[in-house]
Amino acid sequence: MCREAFQICFISHEIPHPAGIRVSLQCFGKMGDSVTEYTARLQQQEQEIQSLSAEIESLKNPQNLNSSARLDELREENSRLKYRLNILKRGLQEERTYCSKSMLNINHRLQEIFGEAIRASCPELDNPPLAVAPNQQAKFGDYQCNSAMAMAQMLKAKGMKINPREIAEKIIQNLPDNELIQKTEIAGPGFINIHLKRPFVSRLLSNLLINGVQPPPLSSRKKVVVDFSSPNIAKEMHVGHLRSTIIGDSMCRLFEFLGYDVLRLNHVGDWGTQFGMLIAHLQDKFPDYLTVSPPISDLQAFYKESKKRFDEEEDFKKRAYLCVVKLQSKEPDFIKGWNLICDVSRKEFQRVYDCLDIQIIERGESYYQDMMTKVVKELEEKGFVQLDEGRKIVFPPGQSIPLTIVKSDGGYTYDTSDLAALHQRIFTEKADIIIYVTDSGQATHFQLVFAAAQMIGWYNPQVTRVEHAGFGVVLGEDKKKFKTRSGDTVRLMDLLDEGLKRSMDKLKEKERDKVLTPEELTTAQRSVAFGCIKYADLSHNRINDYVFSFDKMLDDRGNTAAYLLYAFTRIRSIARLANIDEATLRKAAETSEVLLDHEKEWKLGKCILRFPEILQKILDDLLLHTLCDYLYELATTFTEFYDSCYCVEKDRQTGEVVKVNMWRMLLCEATAAIMAKCFDILGINPVSKM
Repeated sequence: MCREAFQICFISHEIPHPAGIRVSLQCFGKMGDSVTEYTARLQQQEQEIQSLSAEIESLKNPQNLNSSARLDELREENSRLKYRLNILKRGLQEERTYCSKSMLNINHRLQEIFGEAIRASCPELDNPPLAVAPNQQAKFGDYQCNSAMAMAQMLKAKGMKINPREIAEKIIQNLPDNELIQKTEIAGPGFINIHLKRPFVSRLLSNLLINGVQPPPLSSRKKVVVDFSSPNIAKEMHVGHLRSTIIGDSMCRLFEFLGYDVLRLNHVGDWGTQFGMLIAHLQDKFPDYLTVSPPISDLQAFYKESKKRFDEEEDFKKRAYLCVVKLQSKEPDFIKGWNLICDVSRKEFQRVYDCLDIQIIERGESYYQDMMTKVVKELEEKGFVQLDEGRKIVFPPGQSIPLTIVKSDGGYTYDTSDLAALHQRIFTEKADIIIYVTDSGQATHFQLVFAAAQMIGWYNPQVTRVEHAGFGVVLGEDKKKFKTRSGDTVRLMDLLDEGLKRSMDKLKEKERDKVLTPEELTTAQRSVAFGCIKYADLSHNRINDYVFSFDKMLDDRGNTAAYLLYAFTRIRSIARLANIDEATLRKAAETSEVLLDHEKEWKLGKCILRFPEILQKILDDLLLHTLCDYLYELATTFTEFYDSCYCVEKDRQTGEVVKVNMWRMLLCEATAAIMAKCFDILGINPVSKM
């Protein structure tokens, strides 16, 4: 069995022509058919490695070696065993790489290899720095390890002065045998330039084409709660809600693709004193609201009317307060009035969510009402509550301002509801990751809430990740807060309708209405309109403010959704125009090698395979513009490739296809597959024709 494994290593490693790829994929494909068989093979190889390692260790201390001939014989056997052990280790790694349907994070694999070498080079250093990144200049290699300089500084602090280049040389000497590095070179003060093996990259591309875009392996399936969108009942969604909705949805899509268990929550403002005045106004304007559904078409106007009465009519204000008390006591008539108002808002919110293709579960402030009492009681019992002019406040450690958990009139606050919500998400939902997507103006509030929760002992930040993903405001083209000409906040539905109008104008300007069916034109209109609005937001660093401009986002030049959607449809059309169907491409992926001889083929192949690295970075910092930058880089790298490398060769006179370079068609297919997944994570729906 181990000999067979030994042969497999050489089959997949030594034969460079297409037949070799076929044999390799067939060998590994058979194992992939049966998880049990594959697991058994890996376990058996690992056992043999352990056995061989033990044998080598025993040979290091030979006893009673009386003759030098016997000593030479054992040394020779030792060398053979070491060689075979390395072959088996490499074979095991290759089987894991190529038999896995998951995409390999090349950077992560290089970090494993260089981490081992760095630890072996400087065992005296605790936690030596590990810095591996793609090389910014292709002529110097594919990746670069920049650890040597930082290690030299750490050694200097320990009183050992060693030249960084010497450290780099030691690192290279200690690199374990591996499946992906062709060669390494030392440059400058101690940079290690890394060149990848082209057959290795080719096989990863074949893996991608056969298995589709699969997420990297997940060590454990964590529970993630994302709190986003969160509009207020009885108020229309405005442009300020756009960013939270788009960013939060994209974060959820990323976690879902990576295999996490995601709960999408809409923490709507559906409770509080404002409902007293709304219900009082409802009673006056529609006295039969309990039996006849009130025709409230414009809830914003209804809210303004009730607010005006609340500010100007003393009797109305008293009744409004009484309504709040009855609502909080859950009297049926008042609960019905509250539900009516909430339902009108929900319908308006859903119009926006349908346009933007948002899935979300409503769980507003009212959901946590009964939990707030328990939270206040726990804080009091643990001695964290102070009284301040009738209010109950809590000072989290290291914070200069307090949380107000009970107002002087006995009511709860936004602080109380957020503490109750966090408690529920930690203890009931058992979330491992909790993310709040709101504007950066709420950063201090969440800092206080998180600090209080840690003070009480609800969670350990080393174990549970609780994070506020803040974002800047939307600005108009005058660089001021985005408003209508009359100075009002821009309604989100008006903005989306305007996007649809401008998108159709753009498509007709390009005479798309003459080549697309009415259904295809409408699909393209929605794809461009909503895709451009989402991409304009996501392509900017969320921490910064951004200028909203329909003209810029609908421009089909530069880093815009319009350009990328057009680029994607062009790539998808290459195979269609060459009369190559999916079955032909799939067969080619299984039987042909993806050649990477041309520098533009090589550049594109490496760019495609950086996808898992990009996702890992976003998982760490929750900055989605990195994915947009990568998507644009992939599209422009593809254009370079397509301009330099013929995929389909045609007769110049007749236009007939003379030759199809199938390996290049496979690169087109791999590019389109990654672009499609990027669009999916960004919440953008590309179309096949535009």
